[in-house]
Amino acid sequence: MQEEKGVDQVVQEGKIYALVSYLWILCLIPLFFKKENKFALFHAKQGLILFIGEIAISIIGVIPFLGWAVFFLGSFVFGVLSLAGMIRVLLGDYWKMPVIGEMAEKIEL
Repeated sequence: MQEEKGVDQVVQEGKIYALVSYLWILCLIPLFFKKENKFALFHAKQGLILFIGEIAISIIGVIPFLGWAVFFLGSFVFGVLSLAGMIRVLLGDYWKMPVIGEMAEKIEL
């Protein structure tokens, strides 16, 4: 049971799953296979929101000119957030991303 484990052990066991949470569709892996690990699930929910946002900007990117600008700017922002999330995972932090973190907390699994 996870309640009996220390926080450090939960982080260490969930670290690799949390790391892949920020790699596009791979966010689904911890959502399906590591739901019992709070650390992996925390980051997987944020990764899922990023993934949905990336799909949305890809759809918008089809529109000429303005859509392309939104796509490139959004890709940069989501890329930076994903990289920051991966760094925080490696540090073992529960880092709540601005805006994304609020939306991720509302996800019930």
